[in-house]
Amino acid sequence: MKIALIGYGKMGKMIEQIALSRGHEIVSIIDIDNQQDFESEAFKSADVAIEFTAPQAAYGNYLKAWAAGVKIVSGSTGWMKEHGDEVRRMCSEEGKTLFWASNFSIGVAIFSAVNKYLAKIMNQFPQYDVEMEETHHVHKLDHPSGTAITLAEQIVENIDRKEAWKEDTTDKKYLRVDHIRRGEVPGIHTVRYDSEADIITITHDAHSRQGFALGAVLAAEYTKEHQGLLTISDMFKF
Repeated sequence: MKIALIGYGKMGKMIEQIALSRGHEIVSIIDIDNQQDFESEAFKSADVAIEFTAPQAAYGNYLKAWAAGVKIVSGSTGWMKEHGDEVRRMCSEEGKTLFWASNFSIGVAIFSAVNKYLAKIMNQFPQYDVEMEETHHVHKLDHPSGTAITLAEQIVENIDRKEAWKEDTTDKKYLRVDHIRRGEVPGIHTVRYDSEADIITITHDAHSRQGFALGAVLAAEYTKEHQGLLTISDMFKF
């Protein structure tokens, strides 16, 4: 498969290594200093572009890739509030393809399925209050993480006693989501159900970014054969 990379930071370089190890070809690498390459024949030859950039750049990158006739896999967050409806429309009405996930880790996909199922169970037990905590490296400026938001939305959707999620709240009608930034932590997400009798805790603790990079390449392999607005739940049927 021919893959283009949009964004060539730590994630981009790791994705390149894994893609090559799986027998794929990197035909184009686009970073901030060669934006004109979106119009190159090399980029247009890609089956899929994998995009990991800044939130403010993601939507524009989607438009440029689609203009070149290239499908996209993206892990960029922060664009959905402003551009989500337009992206959904373009995928459903104009034949564009975007595989988007807040986290591509296979372990996180499994953790997410467990989180959703556990929330459905805990909806029956109001004596347990639920809260979430996410920890990431000090270079991560946004909070809570996109993964934490996805997990929080799953909980709120399935637990009737929580109206929404919020940071820094003591109001029990909200799911409290805390964030910690320290060192070079790739990502830790913890959900706790606490009662007077006991506590139930589930945690996903990433050892490195390798799991995210592998998941992104697996998503590219899936996207090559599918179209529309895709996500992890399409690729993994739990």
